[in-house]
Amino acid sequence: MDKRSHPFDALAPDRVVAAVESLGFWLPGEPFALNSYENRVYHLADDDRRRWVAKFYRPDRWSRAQILEEHAFLAELEAEGVPGAPAWADARGETLHHHEGFDFALFPHVVGRAPELESPEHLYHLGELIGRVHAVGRQGLFQERETLTPLRILEESRDSVLASNWLSERQSESYQRVIEALRPLVAEQSWPQSGLLRAHGDCHIGNMLGRDDSFALVDFDDCLNAPAIQDLWMLLTGESDPELHMQLSEVLEGYEQHCDFNRGELKWIETLRTLRMVRHSAWVVRRWTDPAFPQAFSHVASLGYWDDHIRSLEQQRVVLDAPRWLA
Repeated sequence: MDKRSHPFDALAPDRVVAAVESLGFWLPGEPFALNSYENRVYHLADDDRRRWVAKFYRPDRWSRAQILEEHAFLAELEAEGVPGAPAWADARGETLHHHEGFDFALFPHVVGRAPELESPEHLYHLGELIGRVHAVGRQGLFQERETLTPLRILEESRDSVLASNWLSERQSESYQRVIEALRPLVAEQSWPQSGLLRAHGDCHIGNMLGRDDSFALVDFDDCLNAPAIQDLWMLLTGESDPELHMQLSEVLEGYEQHCDFNRGELKWIETLRTLRMVRHSAWVVRRWTDPAFPQAFSHVASLGYWDDHIRSLEQQRVVLDAPRWLA
């Protein structure tokens, strides 16, 4: 484990309280740390019993302009009545605040639980929610945020993993071979600029909260320009063709209440799955000096993990050679 200090080491509870109270709030209780690795996120309540989520952004990850563009998108969604958690603004209209070396923002706490992806009703309402987000997202593109670029992700992830020296010589050679084999397959499935919109970017069930027929999408930290399928494919978890078709049918029925969907984008699902797999491993490697990562992802430092990862990428290579068509 890397023993070097990390900026988040300085983010003690009293500093979190001081930062929030610098905005004019009074917090009668202690902040409660939520499960977040990229940033540091806390649940807290003020003296009026309003509940908030305070997000302290990872230093040197996003520029202020990129964070403010995220907040502006949330404000657009709120103006259109899309359920979510827009950033709180002070009397000057500022949504991004700074305290003792940290940029942070406050968001209203969203009550609810994660959806059940086996439930047709939940899938329909999630599709409808994402459709509402995309109806706003189609009105323009981000100027400061990133654009989902497959080859860049593949190559930058490869470079981070190989620079880590975590792989044995044999594993390093195997990893390089499979990444090189994936390059033309990923490039072949790349999407045109004309098919992009402003997307949430990380639509896993932990970022969807609610109950019954009412859900909200939270944590737009990874929002970017991407094809619509980027926000839909992780809802398709079925292990058999009938399950997948049921899920797809329910999601798209809800989605198309607000947006048309180009079914040609379904061919990009396995490309997106491959990129997520490659990027996740590289992300853990890059963040290893953050003490939260060795604690949560200790298995990634083992040789067995990298053997499994390489095998999984080999399986993805086979899938990408003959992508599954869901339509």
